[in-house]
Amino acid sequence: MDQNRLKEQGEKNPDQNGKVDIEAISKKFDIETRYRDIKGKAGLLITAIAVAMSAFHLFTAAFPMVSTQHRAMHLAFTLVLIFLLYPGRKKSRKDKPTVFDYLFAIVAAVSTGYLVVMFETIAIRGMSTTTLDLVMGFITMVAVLEATRRCIGIELPVLALLFLGFAYLGPYLPGGLTHRGYSLTTLIEHMYIGSEGIFGIALGTSATYIFLFILFGAFLNGTGLSAFFTNASMALAGHRAGGPAKVSILTSGSLGMINGSAVANVATTGVFTIPLMSKIGYKRRFAAGVEATASTGGQFTPPIMGTAAFIMAEFLGIPYTSIIIAAIIPAILYFTALWFMVHFEALKSGLRGVPKEQLPDVKKIVLERGHLLLPIGLLLFMLFAGYTPVYAAFYSIVATYAVSFLRKSTRMNMKSLVRTLEMGAKGAISVAIATAVVGFIIGVVSLTGVGLKLANLILVISNEQLFLTLVLTMLTAIILGMGLPTAACYIVGATVAAPALTQLGVEPIVAHFFVLYFACLSAITPPVALASYAGAGIAGESPSKVGWTAFRLGITGFIVPYIFVYSPVLLLQTDEYLSAILAFITAVIGVFALGTAVVGYFMDHTRWFERILLLACSFTLIFAGLWTDLAGIALLLTVVVLQSRRTKRVHRSGIEKKLENDLTS
Repeated sequence: MDQNRLKEQGEKNPDQNGKVDIEAISKKFDIETRYRDIKGKAGLLITAIAVAMSAFHLFTAAFPMVSTQHRAMHLAFTLVLIFLLYPGRKKSRKDKPTVFDYLFAIVAAVSTGYLVVMFETIAIRGMSTTTLDLVMGFITMVAVLEATRRCIGIELPVLALLFLGFAYLGPYLPGGLTHRGYSLTTLIEHMYIGSEGIFGIALGTSATYIFLFILFGAFLNGTGLSAFFTNASMALAGHRAGGPAKVSILTSGSLGMINGSAVANVATTGVFTIPLMSKIGYKRRFAAGVEATASTGGQFTPPIMGTAAFIMAEFLGIPYTSIIIAAIIPAILYFTALWFMVHFEALKSGLRGVPKEQLPDVKKIVLERGHLLLPIGLLLFMLFAGYTPVYAAFYSIVATYAVSFLRKSTRMNMKSLVRTLEMGAKGAISVAIATAVVGFIIGVVSLTGVGLKLANLILVISNEQLFLTLVLTMLTAIILGMGLPTAACYIVGATVAAPALTQLGVEPIVAHFFVLYFACLSAITPPVALASYAGAGIAGESPSKVGWTAFRLGITGFIVPYIFVYSPVLLLQTDEYLSAILAFITAVIGVFALGTAVVGYFMDHTRWFERILLLACSFTLIFAGLWTDLAGIALLLTVVVLQSRRTKRVHRSGIEKKLENDLTS
């Protein structure tokens, strides 16, 4: 299927027209992947810079350097790669960088490199700045905004400029927004030299944890772990009712947590899973919706959880393992509900799985590629043994490279190693520049206290009612997520909206998880649902239809955050493990009921009043509590009895009719 056809929304089913262009799908719906495909000497230069960036981060993981200088080097590599890879205009050359791109890259490298060289001198001066310091700071600020515009889009730079304008124009603002205002010199010093601006905690997280985990994911893909997940999922679930949809859930959930981008994950795994689902009889919109929903869930699935979870750990000042533990039950509920939905949809439509003889042999898969799981096991062991995520990621990368030599099919030669180092750097630059530009927002919040004012505004609008505050926070995260990457959306939401929840008594980790969930779910929330649009491009379906289908399939993700606010036990924020186990079991039954209600099938097609009973059952069971659990069980048993009687009558009448036909014949 050519790229021109992909620009239209109404293509035919890909399995009718041949292969889908993965790169075209990615670039169409995910601006972060729209970089140039550069060959020749310029391509070799970019490869060298990207490999050097990965090598630098591996070296500094083993031999740390001063944090601000390390972050400045991280940003220097990021800016240079963005200016060379991403065109400044739509009409710019796509095959190689222009002269202006090289100039931008050189100037950005000089301005950020200046901080690396001069930071100790500036510190000795007591952080007082010279004219040259301010010039370099201003250039760096402009470079960050322009690089963000190229790599991510215009929305985040505009938001950053609005916050900077708020800081500068303080005395002229109306009402409660008025403040004393800050000069351009003060803003440059705070953003460039200070620890709460560009080179603050967000970029620091990108320069350490996030980059290494993205590189770890690149190594896993380079050794063929994605093929292992795909083939293992096919072997385990492909033969079951609606098997390909279950394969999509297993594969996309597993790989989605590693690459951290729902859109990119849909574009890669969806090319295989969506046509396969369509082939056995699923509607194309449903197939694309399943893939989009599963890929989105990967971003909050432990242990890796994309990128935003690392920033959350830094913001909250807690170990990353605490984030992993808190994420377990919500992720299980999300994917369990999706699994039930695709299962009952298959039963409802009479769909079968793929014949076993056409599936891979699970023993052969494990023997060929099972050793690739060892680095993930090492990662988990090191994290829970108390090692920092930096060391855990570093040694897991080394282990991945080492275990690749255990089988010829997974062995990494020099060419694949260079390619992996290059792709790791390219995969990290969009997150890096997002965390850099978000530094403007965090810096203004720390300088002016506007975060507290916005939080108070949310509380005023909601009249300090927790439920209304949750709704406003949800809407804020979803709206921000329409134009921002997940990490940036989470950071802004955590800075602006999460404080409103904590003021109402919500635990900080619960408030931040609430923001994170909706930052992720914006990828399948109409009207702008980029993961759904990517799936629609592969399936050749209407993006709107796929978007609403994915929203329906992911409905559990929109409910669970409200539940764990009122019942933090679901985030395992308790020492009462028996209560946590009971809450988990009843919640699983609840999402089972929710799945049957959404699909409209249980033992038989559900009638309208049965769907209402199942919906009520799901809500009462997902909320932890003795009386709500008893009410939910009673509602579920009512539906079971009604459907059992009906199916028995249908079965009996079918037998009687068959006997009558036999006697007549």
